[in-house]
Amino acid sequence: MIRQLSVGGSLIELDDEGPRAPAPGSPPREPIVLLHGFTGSRDIWLDLREKLCPDRRVISFDLPGHGGTRVGDEIENYSIESTSAMVIAALENFLGAPRFALLGYSMGGRLALFIALKYSTQVSRLVLESASPGIAGADERARRRADDGALAAFARTNGIAAFVDRWEKAPLFASLARLPPDTLRRLREQRIRCSAEELARSLIGMGTGVQPWLGDELAALRIPVLVIAGAMDQKFVEIGKYMCSQIPNSQFQIIGGAGHMPHLEQPSQFWRAVADFLDAAP
Repeated sequence: MIRQLSVGGSLIELDDEGPRAPAPGSPPREPIVLLHGFTGSRDIWLDLREKLCPDRRVISFDLPGHGGTRVGDEIENYSIESTSAMVIAALENFLGAPRFALLGYSMGGRLALFIALKYSTQVSRLVLESASPGIAGADERARRRADDGALAAFARTNGIAAFVDRWEKAPLFASLARLPPDTLRRLREQRIRCSAEELARSLIGMGTGVQPWLGDELAALRIPVLVIAGAMDQKFVEIGKYMCSQIPNSQFQIIGGAGHMPHLEQPSQFWRAVADFLDAAP
């Protein structure tokens, strides 16, 4: 069910589904919250939601700058701090979900990690797909902010189609060329539905270069954590190994035959890893 919520002056759009057919006599399960990546929307989780919804409540957000969510013109509204507070307020005050499992992909994974660290009592389990704790060095963060600023300027000047053309040529997504043409077409159509101006604000407000470095806080996580990376995405395989070396109760799952988007490239492997993790004992 699509829902629109007014939270602190922002309009949040989300899907809230399930459980559709819980097993008779089974105890109620905590909901799972899904957070998409940059140029995405809640629709990237359609297949996963279908698999999770029979016996679990699934809440998937459109994040600021994406889908139907609108947060105003101020860049601070797009920040990881503001977005985290908005998500928590929606879950606590409007959705009746004060405690939940959390899954985030890429940008949404960075956001999910921030939420798990800053709102630790609300998150019961955490899944990080192709995610990172940010950038450790101040100089490297500054370079990334400059790169994201230039990319935002390109989006504003050239429009969404040209921006998506450029984005899809990034080496990070090279493995997607192996996907069926219909899958690639649907992915491009979803990206084209984004607003160039909104994506520019998202880049400036919540890009990796502007978010705080979270690597030094990973040891504070006390919940079960599953880190997922595609075998062909070597950068995020190394980042995943690092995160798991710092997080006490963590496990690392490498998805074969996938790059940066395991949930799309190998959906069955991805679903099995997520389902096994959610159903495991604490």
